Amino acid sequence: MEKCRINIAVIEPSSIVYEGFSTLLLKSGAYFGLFRVNDADELGDFISKENINVVICNPVVFQNRYNDFQRLRKQHVSVNWMALVYSYFDGQVLARFDEVIYISDEIDQIVEKLNNYCSDCHCREEQHEMLSGREIDVLILLVKGMSNKEIADKLSISIHTVNSHRKNIMEKTGIRSLAGLAIYAISKKIVPVDFNQA
Repeated sequence: MEKCRINIAVIEPSSIVYEGFSTLLLKSGAYFGLFRVNDADELGDFISKENINVVICNPVVFQNRYNDFQRLRKQHVSVNWMALVYSYFDGQVLARFDEVIYISDEIDQIVEKLNNYCSDCHCREEQHEMLSGREIDVLILLVKGMSNKEIADKLSISIHTVNSHRKNIMEKTGIRSLAGLAIYAISKKIVPVDFNQA
């Protein structure tokens, strides 16, 4: 059975922790859409806009904001809430979450925890679309560091078409950053690990 895409909002104040965590998830080969949210205040609108399935957050984000946390949970009952823990938190704090991910967990354990929350998912077939040949061409050139104009010139298409392909790539993969697209391209063997030398 094909796994559905799980859209994950991550609220993590530390850029180092977020980048490491998201890189491991993207390299796992699982079908995740990752979105970084800056703080709890923008989370509510973001969950609805991006059709978020799971929120992973450092419990410190809701420290002294338990009422806000409860309100968000009530507003978004279909969302699963996971704590990303790498320091001590009281058991009562962690009990507020559906699941706890520890910094010492193996990536396979984390992927399994996330996939457990997709068992009821009825994903639409279009969410499983593969990249078209032309989208792959654009992705390869993006990863090589080419600008939209350079890509348009190289492929003999308009800049508008390049932008359209970029938008489609981001929608299909759920990845918004160029670094994330590079990791995706490498993990799917679209480009070799040493693509910069090519």
